[in-house]
Amino acid sequence: MIRLLIILATMLNLLQGGERVKIASYNIENLFDLHYDGSEYLEYIPGTSWQWNKTNYKKKLHNIAKVIVDLDPDVIALQEIESLSALKALKKEIKRQGLYFRHHAFAGGKNTTVKTALLSRYPITYAKEIPVSANRKYRAILEVKLNIDGEVLYLFNNHWKSKSGPESKRIISAKALRKRLDKLGHDQAIVIIGDLNSHYEEHLLFQKKRKHNDTNGITGINHVLKTLCNEEPTTLDQLQENGKNCYYNLWYELPNYKRWSHIFRGKKEGLDHMIISPGLSDKRGIEYAFNSFDHFAPKYLFKKKYLFRWQKSKKHPKHHIGQGYSDHLPIYATFIRK
Repeated sequence: MIRLLIILATMLNLLQGGERVKIASYNIENLFDLHYDGSEYLEYIPGTSWQWNKTNYKKKLHNIAKVIVDLDPDVIALQEIESLSALKALKKEIKRQGLYFRHHAFAGGKNTTVKTALLSRYPITYAKEIPVSANRKYRAILEVKLNIDGEVLYLFNNHWKSKSGPESKRIISAKALRKRLDKLGHDQAIVIIGDLNSHYEEHLLFQKKRKHNDTNGITGINHVLKTLCNEEPTTLDQLQENGKNCYYNLWYELPNYKRWSHIFRGKKEGLDHMIISPGLSDKRGIEYAFNSFDHFAPKYLFKKKYLFRWQKSKKHPKHHIGQGYSDHLPIYATFIRK
């Protein structure tokens, strides 16, 4: 019965007509350039025994570009890029492989080790950074206003603190984002995207991983961003009700076994997210095409049962092997400009 409903919903989306816009997100796992700035991770300092050199740089660019070209998005949010020059090099390689993004944005205002960026076929009205903390360990949030043939779409590209630290560190990013969302208005077409380093039901994981719960059970993704409504996951019906300021996490579009984009110690996790505002389900302007969300998982992104991430030797001297892709899968969804 559920499968039949999904098929019917997909057919309805096709019948809706209008321009279809594919939006994706991809943590590309440490794309560094070949210029030494002093803030690089040890293994990405050029000219060392790690062999981060022109050959391996080109292989990394080629491999990540292949994934993006095969995915074929209209807009893609990227995480873990060191510099604007690395972004431009990736953009050039993507074009060489047959896909052209005319527009780009880069969150380069803060001197963090890795940063966020965006590539788009659609014009960017503006791009700016939302500051999170004066501490350089907190990455700014990239806000981009897109012009989708006359319709406005706001996209917020995030890369929150990892789970090596407690939830209070992710709360800081969530509050900075929520402040901007409240000012913007939840009736706007808004997509929250990127690597939030959080489970879509992070509030439930606290019951098993108490070391993260230093906030009395409050989470950035569920409580601050309000992907919970009355302490339950926001549903499509709730998203469509007028006056609600809850947001809908698109992982709920998939069966449980597909809700993942990362593997940590053999356990599959959905750390990457696409979360939409009520303004994308109000039957005007740009709409989310329901049941279009998924992770992108071609066979070549896997090595046996694990992701075929960028490879480094385990033997000394450790070095880049020049194979692999990323430790994350891309995620994507379709939106309709009516």
